[in-house]
Amino acid sequence: MASERRRNQVPLAPHPTIPYIARMYSFDITADSKAELYRDLAAALDSLTAEEPDPIANMANVSALIGQYLPDLNWSGFYRNLNDELVLGPFQGKAACIRIPFGKGVCGAAAATRETQLVEDVHAFPGHIACDAASRSELVVPIVHQGELLGVLDLDSPLPARFDAGDAAGCEALMRILAPRIA
Repeated sequence: MASERRRNQVPLAPHPTIPYIARMYSFDITADSKAELYRDLAAALDSLTAEEPDPIANMANVSALIGQYLPDLNWSGFYRNLNDELVLGPFQGKAACIRIPFGKGVCGAAAATRETQLVEDVHAFPGHIACDAASRSELVVPIVHQGELLGVLDLDSPLPARFDAGDAAGCEALMRILAPRIA
């Protein structure tokens, strides 16, 4: 009963394969709060990636997981660091820019500084790269393992100021789990 109550309070879109995947990997997203949502996502991410050695498969599942359970996103995915350039990785959403130089746009800024970029209004960000004109806010988290930048997690929303410090901290925690599994 408590699980049913919690499901109704979080604006999560139902998906027909999630119950099967949840049973297969033993996770359940039933959050009452943002902090609990990120704890549930961390447990799900851990379960999905723990035994899989392929980094692309892990990024694909994580982009799908985040895209499914974080509300108000229009893009969730990864850019990989290949020879000091960000190259498009697995994602959920519209077709995207394939290559981004370090220092260019929100993703490039995160790669160059190795700092999370929390942008309330992408149109006010100098040099923003508009892959989807509907995007209004963006959160980009660098993925670092043993001092090496592996890539970035990129989340876009059609809502201005969609992301906050709780989202940044939650996604940073998710990437700490994922980093050694894509290294």
